[in-house]
Amino acid sequence: MSDIAVNVEDGIEDGVEEEPNIVRIGKKPIMNYVVACMTLLNSGVSDVMVRGRGQSITKAVETVDMLRRAFMKNIKVHSVDIGTEEIKRDDGSIASLSMIEIILGN
Repeated sequence: MSDIAVNVEDGIEDGVEEEPNIVRIGKKPIMNYVVACMTLLNSGVSDVMVRGRGQSITKAVETVDMLRRAFMKNIKVHSVDIGTEEIKRDDGSIASLSMIEIILGN
């Protein structure tokens, strides 16, 4: 299901998504992301990707765990992908950033 992932080289920044079924984890409280996942799943989307990078990886895992444990007990984790992305910094240097993509669905 990597065809729904957004490439960093495409110039897409955090918070701006081409694909409507991706929830990017950032600095907001976990419940915001849980509600976003529930809203997508209840709107008829078959799969939702929860994506976290760097320090947000832990929050991505906690989001999926809270969603499964407390709100949508029948939701299944279809796949978990981990990897490293190369990010171009403002000064032109390249940095490696760890990431996780968790795909959920019924």
